[in-house]
Amino acid sequence: MPKKSQIGIDASVSTQNEFAARLSSLTSLTAAEAAALFPTKADRDEMNELLEIVSGSADENVKKAKLVAGINKVGGAVLKIVRKVATG
Repeated sequence: MPKKSQIGIDASVSTQNEFAARLSSLTSLTAAEAAALFPTKADRDEMNELLEIVSGSADENVKKAKLVAGINKVGGAVLKIVRKVATG
């Protein structure tokens, strides 16, 4: 894999910071906790997918069905959030 340029590194850091700030505004997580829980782009994409399902306007039964159907896409994010809640 080619080495990232400084611009690429700066963009990645900026994206990570934006994600952490957004997630902390939607949850009780701090930006630092969000960044630590979801350090990679794949982690953040998974969490974004989960947030889209959970915060959508569909009723609870539809949300549950979407979670079941998409568990392979969001399972890691669900585990991380539940683990964080369970352990504080």
